[in-house]
Order: sequence, then structure tokens, then C-alpha cells
Amino acid sequence: MRTRNLARAALFAALTAICSWISIPTAVPFTLQTFAVFLTLGVLGGELGALSVAGYLLLGAVGLPVFSGFQGGLGALLGATGGYLLGFLLTALTVWGAERWLGKSAPVFLGSCVLGLGLCYLFGSVWYAAVYAAASGPVGLLTVLGWCVFPFVLPDLAKLALAFALSRRLAAALQRRGA
Repeated sequence: MRTRNLARAALFAALTAICSWISIPTAVPFTLQTFAVFLTLGVLGGELGALSVAGYLLLGAVGLPVFSGFQGGLGALLGATGGYLLGFLLTALTVWGAERWLGKSAPVFLGSCVLGLGLCYLFGSVWYAAVYAAASGPVGLLTVLGWCVFPFVLPDLAKLALAFALSRRLAAALQRRGA
């Protein structure tokens, strides 16, 4: 792996951390973490993007406060919402696999991001239900989806659309500059 690619992966891991600290106050507050993951995958591609997302998760796992609310450590990854964080890696691996098998076209990227987001929601929701049940008693899947997925679907799709538009322009600019 070239040094330039490692630097890009590190830069986008840092961008993801910064975006995780930005909280949009709405009825259900959300961060720009998902936007950063989609932007990373759009600019770097699936393989390098997956490396960047894995690096971001590793930074958080060792205790750096890179997750939302300036959290970090294994407790954040193993907590109730940790499955959604790990689901970002599922999203990145989905995009990478789609690129390898189907190419790097816009429809492939968008479709694989939507599929990856669905896998992230699924994995995170099952994880949340298991951790919540262990701490507080059983909870229904529809309840978990109502708390953790339904309020975020439209904002996450909007973040995907914005990240797609920005990533195409940014990737083209980086290519023109040879960076």
C-alpha cells in the first residue's frame, strides 16, 4: 500500500471522528458520522474506504474519543449502540464487494451503500436488543427499530445523497491534481 493511500485513509478516519462530534439537534438528535462514512467510501472507494473505517473503529477501541459524544474505548464499542458503529464496517465491506464484482458505477455505489446501511441497521438493532435485554430485560424488535432506526432512515438517505454528490466532485478534483 502506498504512503499516499495510507495518508488518505487516516485523513478520512479523522474526518469521520470530527463528523461524529457534530450533533444536529432535532427531535431525535443525529450526528454526521454516517455522512463521513459515505463520503469516505465515495472518495476512496471500497477497499481503501474499508481500511479507513476500520482505522476509525480501532482508534475508538483503544480509547480515543472519536465516537459521538466524545466517547471512546471498548465500552463504547461493546455498549448498546456499538453494533451500529461496527455496522459501518459492514457498509464499507458491502461497497468494496460490490465494486469488485459489479464495478464502480454510480448505481453500484448508491445501491451498495443503501444495502450496507440496511445491514448496519440490522446488525446494530440485533446488537442493541441483545445488550438492552441483558441489562434491562427483553425488548421487541419493533421497539428497537422505533428507537434506533426509523427516526434515522430519511436523514441517513439525505446524508448519502449529499456525500455522493460531494464525493464525485472531490474525487474528480483529486484526480485532476494527481493527489
